[in-house]
Amino acid sequence: MTAALAASWSTLLRHVRAAADDFWCAVEERCPGRLPAKEAAVFLAALGRLAAGGDDPAGRAALLAVLGHAYRRHRLLPHQHAVEAALAATVARHAPGTPELAAAWAQAARRASVAVTRAAERAGGGPAWWPAQVVGHDRPVEGVAILTVRPWRRLPFRPGQAVPVCTARWPGRWRWYSPANAPRPDGTIELHVRVVAAVSRALVHAVRPGDPLWLGPPRDVGLGLEPASRADLLLVAGGTGLAPLRALVEQVAAAPAGRRVTLVVGARAFVDLYDSVSLDKLQRAHDWLTLVPALSHDPLAGAGERGDALTVALDHYRPGQEVHLCGPPPMLAGSRLRLLAAGVPVEHIHLPTEPDG
Repeated sequence: MTAALAASWSTLLRHVRAAADDFWCAVEERCPGRLPAKEAAVFLAALGRLAAGGDDPAGRAALLAVLGHAYRRHRLLPHQHAVEAALAATVARHAPGTPELAAAWAQAARRASVAVTRAAERAGGGPAWWPAQVVGHDRPVEGVAILTVRPWRRLPFRPGQAVPVCTARWPGRWRWYSPANAPRPDGTIELHVRVVAAVSRALVHAVRPGDPLWLGPPRDVGLGLEPASRADLLLVAGGTGLAPLRALVEQVAAAPAGRRVTLVVGARAFVDLYDSVSLDKLQRAHDWLTLVPALSHDPLAGAGERGDALTVALDHYRPGQEVHLCGPPPMLAGSRLRLLAAGVPVEHIHLPTEPDG
C-alpha cells in the first residue's frame, strides 16, 4: 500500500495549487484562524510527503523539523484530528481511488500526525520555514553548484549548523544543507550542493536566480565551535563537506582570539577544488589560516598534498587542536577510530551527526 500512497500523492501534486486551496478551506472550516492561507501549500506538501512515505531517515527528520515547528507556531496540536481529516479529504478529491486506498490514507495521516506531535513537543519557537529567493547560482565544477540565497526574514543560524531546504520544483521534499558562511549583514546564505538525487539535481541544474526556496529551522549537528574554547583548529573537509567548515573559518575571522586554523580540503584532483577562489581570499586575508589541499588522484600533487583528506590532515595534527571533520560517508567511516589511534582525545573530535526532527 505504500506504493499506492506514493502514486496517489504524485497525482495530487499535479494539481498542488488547487489542492492547497481545498486543504486550507478544509482546515479553516474545522479549526478557523489557525493556518494562514499563504502557508497552506508548503504545509500540505510537507504533511502529504510525510504521510505517503518514501524519504530516508534524514529526509524524514527534515520533514518533522519543519512540521513540528508549524504545528506549534500555528497552534494546531489540539486540532490534529481536523488536520488529518483535511489531508484525507484533499487527497480523496484530487487523487480519488478505491475505498481501501482512502482507508490507507486515513491511517497514514494518523501516523504522520502522531509523529509530528512528538516533533512539536521537542520544537522550539520561531517560524517553521523562511521563504527565500535564489540571488546567485554558480556551477564551478561539474555536478556542484554554489547557491546564494536571501531569506525574506533573517535566518538565525550558527556556523556548523544544518538547515532543511525545499525547492518548489520538488514540493514537500526537504533536504539538509549547511550554510557555507557565518551570518552576514545582508542576511544572505551560501549553500554548496553536489548532485546526488532528485532534489540536489534540481538545485544544481534547474534552479536559477529569482527562483523561490524555503529554509527550515536550523539544527546542531555536532560541528559547531565550543563557545568557551580558544583552542587551535584542524578542519578536515571532503567534497561539499567544506561548507560548514568554511563557515567556522569565517566565525573565527570575526574574533580570532589568537587561534590558528588549519583547513585541509580533500578532492580527487586540483580541478575539483570547487571553492578555491573563496578559500584563497580567506587565506590571503588571515595569517592565522593555513590552507592545505589533499588530492587523492592527482599525479601532479606535491608530496605533502597527496592522499585522502584525513591522511594528509593527520600530518598537520598538533596536540591540543580541536578536530572537525565533514565529508561524504566513505570519508567519515572509520574516521573516529583513525583519529583516536593518532592520539586525538575523544573530546576533541567533532564529526557530523544526523539531524533529528
